[in-house]
Order: sequence, then C-alpha cells, then structure tokens
Amino acid sequence: MKKWACNIGLAGRIMRFLMGLLFAAAGIYLVGWQDAAFWGTGLIALGAFGMFEGIAGWCALRSLGIDTPL
Repeated sequence: MKKWACNIGLAGRIMRFLMGLLFAAAGIYLVGWQDAAFWGTGLIALGAFGMFEGIAGWCALRSLGIDTPL
C-alpha cells in the first residue's frame, strides 16, 4: 500500500488539528449534555478526521486539487 504524501505545512497541520479538537469537543458536548446525538456524532467524526489530517500532514481537499490557504 502506498503511503500518503504530506501536502500541507506546519501551520496547516496545527490549524487542522486544533479545529478537529474543537469539533470533537463540541460533538461530545452535544451528545452528552444536549440530547443531540445525530449532530454530535457528526461533529465527533468530523473532528476525528480533522485531527487525522493534522497528525498525518495530509489534506483531503488538496489531494483533490482544491487550493487551501494553509
């Protein structure tokens, strides 16, 4: 299996990881305290993917050819 190439810099990795943490925390709040399991689960999944992008240094949008600022 081919390894994914790093396509974002350090600033982009930090931004994606922090956004992932924020989305995951908001999702946990919605699931745990607001009885909004549908939206909370979606935010948790989005946050986990964002943290993955930050750790791996790989951006899904950039791999599709879409230019992102960071």
